[in-house]
Amino acid sequence: MRRPIASRDTNWARQIAKALAGRGVTPNLVSASSVVFAALAALCLVMAARVDSKGIEIALFIGAALCIQFRLLCNLFDGMLAVEFGKASALGPIWNDFPDRPADVLILVGCGYSGGPEWMPIVGWSAAALALLTAYTRVLGAAIGGGEYFTGPMAKQQRMAVATISCVLAAIEVGLDRPHYVM
Repeated sequence: MRRPIASRDTNWARQIAKALAGRGVTPNLVSASSVVFAALAALCLVMAARVDSKGIEIALFIGAALCIQFRLLCNLFDGMLAVEFGKASALGPIWNDFPDRPADVLILVGCGYSGGPEWMPIVGWSAAALALLTAYTRVLGAAIGGGEYFTGPMAKQQRMAVATISCVLAAIEVGLDRPHYVM
C-alpha cells in the first residue's frame, strides 16, 4: 500500500518524474538524496543558533525550510520513479523506508538545537524518538499482517509541515527582533 500523496497526481510532479526517469536517475538514489537534504536542513538549523548576523540567521532558517521541502520532494519522486516508471529494484522497499528514519532524526533534532530555551534539544530528541517509534510500529503492524496505515495527527508530511512552518516563523521572529519562541 502506498502512502496517499495528493501532489503525486499533479502535472508538475509527473513531468519532473518523467525527466528524472529519462536521465536514468534511480529511485534508490533519490531516496538517499533525501538524507542529504535532511542533513543540510539540520546544518542550517544548528548554525542558525550560532551566528551573530541577523541576515545570515534568517537565510539559514529559510534554507532549512527549503531543504525540508526538497527532502519531501525526494520522498515523492522515489516512489513515482519506482512505480510509475518501472524502476523498482529488489532493495527498493528498504530504500523507500529506511532513509526516512535518519532524515527525520536529523531534521527534528536540528530543530531542537536551532535556538530557544536550553531545554529545546530535549524536545528535538524526544520528537525524533517518537517519530522513529511511530514508523517502526507501522512497519511491525504490516509485518504481522495488519497492513500499513498512514494516518494520525503527525505523519511524515505533517511533521515536516510543522518543521517548515516553524523555520519560516523563526526567520520572521529574527527579522522582527523577537525572542526565539518558535524555535
